[in-house]
Amino acid sequence: MVGSAILRKLKSLGYNNLVYAPSSELNLLDQAAVDDFYRREKPEYVFMAAARVGGIAANNTYRAQFLYENLMMQNHVIHGAWQHGVNKLLFLGSSCIYPKLAPQPLKEEYLLTGPLEPTNEPYAVAKIAGIKMCDAYRAQYGCRFISAMPTNLYGPNDNYDLKTSHVLPALLRKFIEAVKSGAPEVVLWGTGTPYREFMHVDDCADGCVFLMLHYDQEGHINIGTGLDLQIKDLAALIAGITGYKGKIVHDSSKPDGTPRKLMDVSRINQMGWTAKIKLEDGIKMVFEEIKDQF
Repeated sequence: MVGSAILRKLKSLGYNNLVYAPSSELNLLDQAAVDDFYRREKPEYVFMAAARVGGIAANNTYRAQFLYENLMMQNHVIHGAWQHGVNKLLFLGSSCIYPKLAPQPLKEEYLLTGPLEPTNEPYAVAKIAGIKMCDAYRAQYGCRFISAMPTNLYGPNDNYDLKTSHVLPALLRKFIEAVKSGAPEVVLWGTGTPYREFMHVDDCADGCVFLMLHYDQEGHINIGTGLDLQIKDLAALIAGITGYKGKIVHDSSKPDGTPRKLMDVSRINQMGWTAKIKLEDGIKMVFEEIKDQF
């Protein structure tokens, strides 16, 4: 999702010397394959957007897989970028790197100040390692490697598998299917009280290109909207957009995850970048794209 959005953004800006490969052609878990790609293509700038991702259920179920695969992918890409003289690399992480009970909004300096949310700790540990790896290669070798932590994303090419998807695409699919089936109620995980921030992936891509052009420091920087809402309000918003008129039921036996994950985006805002796509407008765009898929 993120990689394709970055590609669209670069093309819209007139960049045409673009080097990339889908996962079916380049296995980032294979160090030799990554090394061959670098040697053959000689990229000058690298956006490291690939990751094994998922929602609460996937993170908590595939804990070893999420830790191992994310560590291996980023190790191979970041180390290879140094070996092959890449001019600049952007590593993308996630807002889950912050402590579960960190003060809100989440400032960059809150990293490693407390325990992580248990359900996605393996994924968060991998992403924290990626940040520190970029900083270490910068310190030891002078590499221009930077890290950006986006908030929760949604948009074209999202994952709508109800077993592995994030909350927003899962809700979209549930309500679309409920409308079509005439279901009297839709059951949602958790109490609906946690707050979450959501950003359209095209805004994220815009922020990534902005940082590649204007940011060159150790440590990470947040990318987000600076606005959040409760999951129950998100559900009501999506129900309205999809036309669902039935009852929304919350299953409190399921985990809520972190109570709140609002990003402090003052640093990137002060640099001159802000998100542009409003949540309701973004969800409407996605709904029009996917409403006939289910």
